[in-house]
Amino acid sequence: MLSTKSYEKPILIRIGNPLFTKHGASPQSVFPSRSTIENHLIEELSEKYGSPLFIFSEKQIRTQFQRFKEAFDSRYPKVQYSWSYKTNYLKGICALFHREGAIAEVVSDFEYEKARALGVPGHDIIYNGPYKTNESLRRAVKEGARIHIDHVDEIGELEEISKELGVAARVALRVNMNTGIFPQWTRFGLHLESGQAMKAIERLFHGKTLKLEGLHTHVGTFILDPRAYEKAATLLGRFMLEIEARFHTKLDYLDLGGGFPSKHHLKGVYQPPEIAVSPIEDYAECITNALKATLGERDLPLLILESGRHMIDEAGTLITSVVSQKLLPDGRRGYVLDAGVNLLYTSTWYKYRIELDGEEKTIPEPSVLFGPLCMNIDVVDEAIMLPRLARGKRMILSPVGAYNVTQWMQFIQYRPAVILLRENGTVDLLRRRENLNSVEMDELLPADLGILHAQQSIA
Repeated sequence: MLSTKSYEKPILIRIGNPLFTKHGASPQSVFPSRSTIENHLIEELSEKYGSPLFIFSEKQIRTQFQRFKEAFDSRYPKVQYSWSYKTNYLKGICALFHREGAIAEVVSDFEYEKARALGVPGHDIIYNGPYKTNESLRRAVKEGARIHIDHVDEIGELEEISKELGVAARVALRVNMNTGIFPQWTRFGLHLESGQAMKAIERLFHGKTLKLEGLHTHVGTFILDPRAYEKAATLLGRFMLEIEARFHTKLDYLDLGGGFPSKHHLKGVYQPPEIAVSPIEDYAECITNALKATLGERDLPLLILESGRHMIDEAGTLITSVVSQKLLPDGRRGYVLDAGVNLLYTSTWYKYRIELDGEEKTIPEPSVLFGPLCMNIDVVDEAIMLPRLARGKRMILSPVGAYNVTQWMQFIQYRPAVILLRENGTVDLLRRRENLNSVEMDELLPADLGILHAQQSIA
């Protein structure tokens, strides 16, 4: 019997300018492809660890950190680098940054415990965040962590803890300000221009219990304009001088936070990241020049930086596979992948670089990439020109190293394995693929609702 292909009614779709569509996609006769990641066959990695699969590169992590460090060390005499745990708190990732010399920046008791469990001493932890439990604050005070105050209530709580323990908590005040970025981040810390921050400083010195060591600000996230940091450094430096003159004290450090972008394609930005994202050296130049100009010839304070996304994003890759395809009513080709918004939280804001495992030379057509969830919002890419893909075809998505592994959901699907490609050519498993036991390990089943017998039916 002759086999016949199923018939699909042809549909014509106008895709506009063949060189550039409104979604930023350019039709290509040969779609970008690769078969290896750092000399490891994608097919072999997928077969051994499963699909989807998160992959991180030790070489990329170390290279990115060293470039970041060189950018600031060459321009400023005293810099302390801290790794932002919330960006990716897998133990193996955090340990790599600590090996490079970064201390820990955490924003919860959970992250504080992770850092301590990895062997990071309390005095090498910066404790940020709008909610810190009383228990974790007690531990942080005992262990000498730098505690960055987010609100006035925290001042009173820390004063009580310090008096009870007989230890002066090491604190800094988080300040928010207008640096020209919209929307302005006013939720965290105390506002500078309204005088709120200075009132908090007065409260600190009036209490005579806490040890004010520094000031902290965090401009925002994925900040594309280095000049925002220039303004932040200037304003924070001026505030520091005002505090020191008024209260006859000297502060040890200024923390300029993070928010530095990675080479990612932000939705709504038509320029490619190679053009839209300034090199880290530009940010370093703006920050260090502003501090030197503002603080003058005095002994410059320690500069603390809390970078996360910039450090790890480009070191992360996701392998995913096509599980089905269909023709949508509007004529576009729809592909269902085994990875969706459950694993790719950042797909809301970013358009990933997508490559195929192996070359496909068929004519590209307007397509949509869906995830595996029973949710209409599970869309990985709503507008992409792809060649016709068969079931099982693997795709490589990047960069995915920042926030996806911390913000992924255990929803409908098991979460995948995570591996680290080592500089020596080996592969280490950072996180096992989930199974029913690992997902249900903390669940409890009441005795009277015990497991149903096989022959029992549910009424």
